[in-house]
Amino acid sequence: MSGGAQPPPAAPPPAAEPYEAVAPHWFHRQAAGPRERWVPFSAQDSERLERALGSGRDDDDLVVPTSGGRYDVHLKKRQRVAVYWEEEVSEVRRCTWFYKGDKDNKYIPYSETFSEELEEAYMTAVTLDEWKKKLESPNREIIILHNPKLMVHYHPAASSDDWGSTPTEQGRPRTVKRGVENIAAEIPNGEPLQIDHLVFVVHGIGPACDIRFRSIVQCVNDFRNVSLSMLQAHFKRAQEQQQIGRVEFLPVNWHSSLHSTGVDVDLERITLPSINRLRHFINDTILDVFFYNSSTYCQTIVDTVASEMNRLHQLFMQRNPHFKGGVSIAGHSLGSLILFDLLTNQKAAPEEDEPSEEGSGTTSSTRGIEDIKEILKKLELSEYCDAFEKEKMDGQALFLCTEKNLKEMGIPLGPRMKILHYISSKTEMQDQSTAVPGTRGAEPGSPSQCDPDSTDDSRNCQYRDVGLGQVSANYPQLNYKPTIFFAFGSPIGMFLTVRGVKRINPNYSLPTCKGFFNIFHPFDPVAYRIEPMIVPDLEFEPMLLPHHKGRKRMHLELKEGLTRMSVDLKNNLLGSLRVAWQSFTRAPLPAVEAASPDAEAEAEASAEKQPDTKPEETPAAAKEEAAFINVGRLNGGNRIDYVLQEKPIESFNEYLFALQGHLCYWESEDTVLLVLKEIYQTQGITLDQPLPGGQ
Repeated sequence: MSGGAQPPPAAPPPAAEPYEAVAPHWFHRQAAGPRERWVPFSAQDSERLERALGSGRDDDDLVVPTSGGRYDVHLKKRQRVAVYWEEEVSEVRRCTWFYKGDKDNKYIPYSETFSEELEEAYMTAVTLDEWKKKLESPNREIIILHNPKLMVHYHPAASSDDWGSTPTEQGRPRTVKRGVENIAAEIPNGEPLQIDHLVFVVHGIGPACDIRFRSIVQCVNDFRNVSLSMLQAHFKRAQEQQQIGRVEFLPVNWHSSLHSTGVDVDLERITLPSINRLRHFINDTILDVFFYNSSTYCQTIVDTVASEMNRLHQLFMQRNPHFKGGVSIAGHSLGSLILFDLLTNQKAAPEEDEPSEEGSGTTSSTRGIEDIKEILKKLELSEYCDAFEKEKMDGQALFLCTEKNLKEMGIPLGPRMKILHYISSKTEMQDQSTAVPGTRGAEPGSPSQCDPDSTDDSRNCQYRDVGLGQVSANYPQLNYKPTIFFAFGSPIGMFLTVRGVKRINPNYSLPTCKGFFNIFHPFDPVAYRIEPMIVPDLEFEPMLLPHHKGRKRMHLELKEGLTRMSVDLKNNLLGSLRVAWQSFTRAPLPAVEAASPDAEAEAEASAEKQPDTKPEETPAAAKEEAAFINVGRLNGGNRIDYVLQEKPIESFNEYLFALQGHLCYWESEDTVLLVLKEIYQTQGITLDQPLPGGQ
């Protein structure tokens, strides 16, 4: 036995896997109707929250800005609070353990305290290699840790266990996961900290802004997210060189303020009970257009929009004291009209708007007397100059005169009527002169662009003030000068026309804003053009917005190619028919005699001399010429109207996609790219690759 082989030693038990602590990630709860949805913070926000928690500070007011500074997280209260707008406070959790929900298969985090219990049980199981541990949650739900890869959550079907059944027999098991990396959550990287430009976005009619009935806050969130992806795709070089950060978009809500005035109660009192939902929709949305055309509620709307933009600007500057960028504004639908009316009533700085006052005091009285002489001369009443000079009346004083004053000066009835008619006509034109460059701030009685006594009415009165027909309201002033005004799906052109403005002076520009872009979808039923009001004598197409991927949509290229082909065929066919007609109408020649070369040359020459032989211009050439049309100073000499390219499916039926065409701008990459391109162009930064067809 002693010489026999020894049995092999027993294999040692497998060593337990070393325990590694779970990496937490922060989530916030988002209410979506009856369901709850937990959304992860970006990677950088989660790290910032974790650092703040680990700093050891136990302040009640420890606040961490997140989501680009638009939300503050109150760490001790575990609350997420909106900074710039009103929104329900949401719960915040430091999450490590998750279970799969019943309804939408989304993972839901356990509470922080129960997650700590699960982590302790997991650590013990890993360290001692003792599995199949059972834990009971505060809701009497059972979690069983079978092994590191299989952990199950049982939701009991009944509230009691009177029949003695085990928890595993009561409900369908749900998967449990440890760590955010195991639940396939889409965690955003976060936004650049540097803000280059600020844009305020004003909504149109109603509380809902898109086809999914979402609020202006949600739609602007989409617009901002698209802008971040467009920056990465088209400004990558500038981002790598750290020349740019991002553009911040903030929503401006005026609908809730308007409908909190008590007008809804008044409307409800007079609304018929039939078709209740339709009438409620009309009261809540369509009537906003009528409210804006009411002097009472127009004042409420413009006050709300201006004060809200000023408040947001002030708050933004307080939270971003090092911000040196510009501010632009954007409006959708009726919101663009509200902004346009506000901008037309802004007052430019004195140095920009008024002539120098140096030396004006010594000549004002002399100029006033000269004005009164010129006025009386126009009215063929020069013989009464002495009476006005005796009373030391100048042009300004003339416009303060009443019939009683003129009668006391001894002016007869006929001349009195002439003077009073002139005063009333001139006063009306003076009210409109603020929109005509060179006449803003002019003295009453000074020559105006629309002189009521001018014989050349077609020349002097072809332009009307863009403020003509505006609702009588006191338009507030903004605390800043907008760099660019973007209008999406805008009815500005229609409202100006309805108000009586047929043409816009090519020399007119907004007093405090030098850029204006009118962007619309071709099927948008609410959108109207601006450029034909400035250049009415020319017919030209709006600028076609290039596709963000760098080419025209395929169905549009095909359509344009077919159009060009048909034009070429038509030109060739007409040319052939003309030559045949010329040969047919010539004097007959003997059948055996061949046509001489001179005769053929003469026929060709006569065909070329025909006035109708000019070939039709192809659409591409016409659009190229249209790009260089002078459309005035409203956008600094650049084009104003920009049309989006419709999607292939939209081209099948224009009427079917009309409503969607009016609500498509929030997620339109082409719209966002134009906004970014124009904003960064003011800073001397261009796209990585110029898009074909771009301006």
